[in-house]
Amino acid sequence: MAEYKATIRWARNAANFLDNRYSRAHRWHFDGDVDVPASSSPHVVKPPMSDEKAVDPEEAFVASLSSCHMLWFLHIAAQRKFVVDEYVDDAVGFLGKNEAGKMAITRVVLHPQVKFAGQAPDAKALAAMHERAHEECYIANSVKSEVLCEPR
Repeated sequence: MAEYKATIRWARNAANFLDNRYSRAHRWHFDGDVDVPASSSPHVVKPPMSDEKAVDPEEAFVASLSSCHMLWFLHIAAQRKFVVDEYVDDAVGFLGKNEAGKMAITRVVLHPQVKFAGQAPDAKALAAMHERAHEECYIANSVKSEVLCEPR
């Protein structure tokens, strides 16, 4: 079984913690020495206590779903001998209350747009490839939120 690790690092840096006005900015560190600036969402914690330029967990959640779907789609396309030149997905996640009344990303909609070199699959085959990618996506299989794919 594979393991996936991330180190999340935050420091108070002398801010007054008890007044709740501390920075939510922190770092995500991944293997390969990748370091990502992160913060709470500015929709949840207003700046300057959050960093609008950093990645927030909600954005990362949406991006991980989109990325996983794309990677499976590319694999499936290569298996079927379709050459993909470009793949762009303007994925959107929606924050709302779930069935238990708790705030959650309740829905994610993927909007993949794929450009092929040479022969492209017809609409039915393209939809089937996206459906299979969705079924295989480890991240989509790991969440309770509704995850939709609406190719363009």
